[in-house]
Amino acid sequence: MTDAATRDARGGRRLLVVADSDSYVKWGAALASTLPSGWRTRLVVIASPVQPSPRQLADALAGTAFTTEAAHARHLDDLDAELDAFDPHAVLLSLRGPFVRVVAPRLNARPNRPVLLSGFPGLTIPAVPKAVVYREQTDLVVLHSRREVRDFEANAWALGVDRMFGLANLPFLATDDREAPGRERTDLVFAAQAKVPTERADRVKLLAALAELARRRPEHRVVVKVRARAGEAQTHAEEHDYADLLADLDRVPANLVVEDGPMAAHLARAAALVTVSSTAALEAIALDLPVLLLDDFGVSPAMINTVFEGAGVFGSTTDLVAGRFRYADAAWLADNYFHEPHESDWARRLTALVEAREIVPLPPLERRHDLWGGALRAAFERRRMLGAFDRSLAGTLAWGIGVPVRAVVRRVRRARRALRRWTATDAARVAEPLAPVRPEAAASAATATAPPSRDETVGAGSRD
Repeated sequence: MTDAATRDARGGRRLLVVADSDSYVKWGAALASTLPSGWRTRLVVIASPVQPSPRQLADALAGTAFTTEAAHARHLDDLDAELDAFDPHAVLLSLRGPFVRVVAPRLNARPNRPVLLSGFPGLTIPAVPKAVVYREQTDLVVLHSRREVRDFEANAWALGVDRMFGLANLPFLATDDREAPGRERTDLVFAAQAKVPTERADRVKLLAALAELARRRPEHRVVVKVRARAGEAQTHAEEHDYADLLADLDRVPANLVVEDGPMAAHLARAAALVTVSSTAALEAIALDLPVLLLDDFGVSPAMINTVFEGAGVFGSTTDLVAGRFRYADAAWLADNYFHEPHESDWARRLTALVEAREIVPLPPLERRHDLWGGALRAAFERRRMLGAFDRSLAGTLAWGIGVPVRAVVRRVRRARRALRRWTATDAARVAEPLAPVRPEAAASAATATAPPSRDETVGAGSRD
């Protein structure tokens, strides 16, 4: 595999990828690997509490143009020296939103600053205004569907942020590996997530359904695919580890296993995939595999799954046990992550920005939101992202002051939300007249049924 740090060493434009967690390392490395010839690329991983372990780093870089040896771990304070040595035309801030807000100002302050890009490693619907605010000091935000571009542009307009959004295909969707010859599809893969579902009881319920699926399908392995082993960091903290929760089951079938490793390797052996809302569902769809998005825990922004509404892939743990997986609706695919490659414009937009920089230096982008607190707030935000890796005295002082202040602010906000809910409920009770419920209407509602969904049982049936 070509080492991206030395690719096109004869010259050309240079892109520096600055990443933090495993998912952002994966996305940033994969996106940089899709740049056209003539670009030299380099990857830096910032030391932080979410820095991937060597095993996680290898998994994240699998299938990209980068090797683990080419990924350089650096402290944030050493980033300027890295920039001086590599002198990039552009920097991809493949970082969590709050971390982008920490790093972008120091890059904006450099003379003849580079073009600044940022983006997201997965699903960003519903698009929240805060995601735009975090990235307001970058020139180009890379998104992955036409729907995301529409929604983010609307948010930026409402915030008064003049930001450019670029469209890219998700770089790790391996659409060229759909029909690998001689490959056995033996696994039913569950793509676990750190954030959802959060409750222990919900996770045990999910594991119980997977165990029953394994008992009914002894010819398949049922694989709980996790991102991190116990003790390893990841983008979002995980309270209840699936490997530990297996002990809560009465009988664990031998073909139910918990494994880590690159998702691409698991999908290469998969017959189908199930998840709550993981981006892995898109990776499976790209390989023409049937999927199932579990809706037992609700369809809501908290579950990160509203983007799949209209895709025709939702189902329950009852469907999971029965092996009823689905294929996504074609119209949904076209608007969500599976647009034609020629529609992607992020690389062209990047080139235009670099060419503009070659004519005249780019002006610094100013921070316009969340200004209260000034330098103390900035030091707090830095300490929040770096944790024990923050060497600054200002960070220590800001943390000591900011933590209790933040707790008070959060309590006040919760109280205000509770008061608004109470006021709205009280007003509704006053405004809404009591009306009797007709027996025939109640009977009609009780017997109403939803139209049957299009689904496919693994090993049988055909796609509609």
